[in-house]
Amino acid sequence: MPAKDTALLVIDVQYDFCPGGALAVEGGDEIVPGINALMEDFHSVVLTQDWHPAGHASFASQHEGRQPLEVLDFPYGPQVLWPDHCIQGSRGAEFHDDLNTDRADLIVRKGFRREIDSYSAFFENDHETPTGLEGYLRTRGISKLVCVGLATDFCVNFSALDAAKLGFETTVRQDLCRGIDLDGSLQAALDGMKEAGVAIA
Repeated sequence: MPAKDTALLVIDVQYDFCPGGALAVEGGDEIVPGINALMEDFHSVVLTQDWHPAGHASFASQHEGRQPLEVLDFPYGPQVLWPDHCIQGSRGAEFHDDLNTDRADLIVRKGFRREIDSYSAFFENDHETPTGLEGYLRTRGISKLVCVGLATDFCVNFSALDAAKLGFETTVRQDLCRGIDLDGSLQAALDGMKEAGVAIA
């Protein structure tokens, strides 16, 4: 079992990111059994949950004439426009039924502010507004993170990069992640994480 200074960060294993969901990641449901098995090896488990209000600014439906996966400049930088997904209280926002949520010490909800998206478990997309996760981990004495979940090239990537920037020793278990791969985004994310000192296992 990893030491008590190591936590498992399980990112956005929700129905809208699984096959049949509004923003489905191919094979997104395949990683659930492996994540459940890995949870047994950790003292601390943290889950993140995408949690958007209806009409979120990142939804393409809120921008006349725009389509999902187009990119717009927002006040905080480039923002991919997404299909409406993970709306608060909806089935799509729920964790996959087979995910062992009972093992979670903490659930971090993100993206709940209408005007700003939030990929990372640590910061919203302005890279300044914190979720509070860093403080929680520090007070628990956690200095190392293992990241799994959805999607490799967006929320896993942003979370791992922020974790490394904050000084956490960070590993991404690629076998327990799945990516969207938007115009080469998967390889770019893997390269960027390695460059930032994230271990890809």
